Amino acid sequence: MDLKPIIPFEPVRTDKVPAGPNWVSQIKWDGVRMLTYFDGTDTRLWNRRRNDRTQQYPEFLDVRAYCRARSVILDGEMIALDGRKPSFHEIMKRDRLRTESKIAQAVARVPVTYMIFDIVYCDGEWVNGKPLAERQSILERMIVPGDRVQIVPNVADGNALLGVMRSHSMEGIVCKDLTSAYAMDGKDGRWQKLKLFHDLYAVVGGVTFRDKIVNALLLGLYDDDGTFLYIGHAGTGKVTQAEWERLTRLAGQMRVKDRPFRNEFERSKDAVWIRPELVVKVQFLEWTPDGVLRHPSIQSFAEVDNPISVCTFRQS
Repeated sequence: MDLKPIIPFEPVRTDKVPAGPNWVSQIKWDGVRMLTYFDGTDTRLWNRRRNDRTQQYPEFLDVRAYCRARSVILDGEMIALDGRKPSFHEIMKRDRLRTESKIAQAVARVPVTYMIFDIVYCDGEWVNGKPLAERQSILERMIVPGDRVQIVPNVADGNALLGVMRSHSMEGIVCKDLTSAYAMDGKDGRWQKLKLFHDLYAVVGGVTFRDKIVNALLLGLYDDDGTFLYIGHAGTGKVTQAEWERLTRLAGQMRVKDRPFRNEFERSKDAVWIRPELVVKVQFLEWTPDGVLRHPSIQSFAEVDNPISVCTFRQS
């Protein structure tokens, strides 16, 4: 594999849909960002943190089946549906797998669609410096849509699209400037995301029990000084009974004597402290004035290489 993984272009958060003739909007998929690298011979899939996910999605390794390019880097989102809408919890059932036999079974059990929205490299040429409109034109010529591969469409009226997302309880939209180049390892206002629900990655520093089973997770984030601070507890969301039982076993193995959070809080008197290693994706309504999450809901467990650098208050 001659092509090396890049850090993809990221949108910044906004509170309103940008106006102007150069702006288009797209659905913000609640999935896993995934870049496909095909050098003409080998195929590799890497996520936004440049972790290899080639093994997890074998149905997308035959790039020639859905792309006409002789070599290519595609940017998009792997999604899995929970009923009729994308679910981060469902895609994690695929993304967390590591054994070949379980992955083979999951291909049929948890079908995945690759929603492609950009192209960075094509036929031996870097195209990231071209305007988005031109890159999308290249993408249209190269991609052969099918049941499991789609090109993400543009919508001119971002407010209308946001209304549709709200009516379907979906995550939000991404607004893009058609004149924008693709800034690798970049993040600026040429791409903007408007989220109907906030989410972040938090570290579990403690648990509480009901009837000897873990029933809530005590969550924390790191500040700029590396101090671990409590931000709230979550006992609802997409956690199965089997996962609560697994957490109960893990809590016994990870238990520590001292509170890992620097700050004190009311719920600490009922807590069992654990090593701050488990990371969860949490959806929430807003921050309270006291710096605590309002109505947090556990979406999934996540693999994070370095929680201290990822699970911070700087997430946006």
